[in-house]
Amino acid sequence: MLKTKKVGFGGSCHWCTEAIFQSLKGVINVSQGWIESDDNYAEFSEAVVVEFDADAISLENLIEIHLYTHSSTSQHAMRSKYRSAVYTFHDDQEIPAKQAIEMLQKEFEDPIITKVIPFKTFKLNDQQYLDYYYKNPDKPFCKTFIDPKLKILLKQFSSHVDEEKLRSSECERMLNPITITF
Repeated sequence: MLKTKKVGFGGSCHWCTEAIFQSLKGVINVSQGWIESDDNYAEFSEAVVVEFDADAISLENLIEIHLYTHSSTSQHAMRSKYRSAVYTFHDDQEIPAKQAIEMLQKEFEDPIITKVIPFKTFKLNDQQYLDYYYKNPDKPFCKTFIDPKLKILLKQFSSHVDEEKLRSSECERMLNPITITF
């Protein structure tokens, strides 16, 4: 029996974040859109809701992957659109999420700005934009912005990558990049 849980992640374009989490073992579903939180974070920000099997991948693993695959230490000009956050669905997720970020801080030179905040509301993106990367891996946006993040995922977190998902799509080139020599 699956031990299904939900958590939200924001920090970069929801197409990028969606592709990262869709590529993981233990992730059952990724919904891409915008999340709103409590009074301090009441504006909607691009994000995803991740449903996962907690016996197959832990919340801590998901948070670690999230921190490494977006600019979790950068307070750039687009932060209102791309809030760096872990959105908790239950009170029992708050402390483990904060502890995971605190433990991972030693691996980063600059302070992690990712906030742990409660989930409030979600708006799903238009159907045409869902599953964006896996439907459009050769689009310039995907090659420019998503491929580099997937390369980080494959390099640093290969044990969590669902290679069957990548192979079943047109993304197999990510697993076996062609080397060109002159």
